[in-house]
Parts: sequence; structure tokens; C-alpha cells
Amino acid sequence: MNPNGSNTESTPQAPASDTSPPEGQWSTGICGCFEDVTSCFVTCWCPCITFGRIAEIVDQGGISCFRATRNCYCLAHLLGIGACALYTCTYRSKLRAHYSLPPKPGPDICVHCCCLYCALCQEYRELKNRGLDPEGGT
Repeated sequence: MNPNGSNTESTPQAPASDTSPPEGQWSTGICGCFEDVTSCFVTCWCPCITFGRIAEIVDQGGISCFRATRNCYCLAHLLGIGACALYTCTYRSKLRAHYSLPPKPGPDICVHCCCLYCALCQEYRELKNRGLDPEGGT
């Protein structure tokens, strides 16, 4: 609930910055891993951690990093990577909707099914480039 009493959902807010990417454009491409090697390394070894960090910010604390990571891990190991991709692509859709980002390089489900690691890295970079701190949850 916001201060004026209405029950509207707020969106992740980053500090105002002149270097923030414009709305409606991805700040990096899907294969921009060399721009943030550390997060790419973490994603390579455990994509569920990167996803948990993204989910916590996109859901504005509605889901904790731990819970999102656990959900992703369980889906991947119990039902397969396809089930995990179905779950994670919903957060890509939320991120795109918030920043009016185009569905590039394709529909969210296709991107997550074909390039899960690259998609998570791109989403992580997008949040960082917009002034948010996925690692810290803010």
C-alpha cells in the first residue's frame, strides 16, 4: 500500500543518473558477458543464484533471493531445465515490462529455453546498468 492509501504496485527505482540507459532499449546485448565477467562466472556455475538476485529486485522484495534461488534449483533438478526456464522467463517479462524493453533477441520463453545463461547475465547487467544492485538486493 502506498502513502496515499491506494494499493498500487510500485516498480524498482534506481537513483537518478545521467548515464542510465534510456527506457525502451537494452543497455547490452544478449552476448555481452565480457562486460561483467564476475556475474557471468557465477551464472555459469550456478544460474539459480543469479536468478534469485534478479527476482528479488524485479519483485521488489516480494520474493527473497534465497526463495527464488531455491525454487529455480528445485525446478531444474526435479523437473528439468525446461521447467526452470518457464519459471525464470516470467521475471524477464516483468523486467521488460517495467523498462519497456523490446523482446530481443526473441520471445522471453525462447530466449530462456535456448540461452538461459546468457539471458540471466543480460538481465543482471541491465539491473546494474540502471543503477540497481542485484548482489545486494537493492
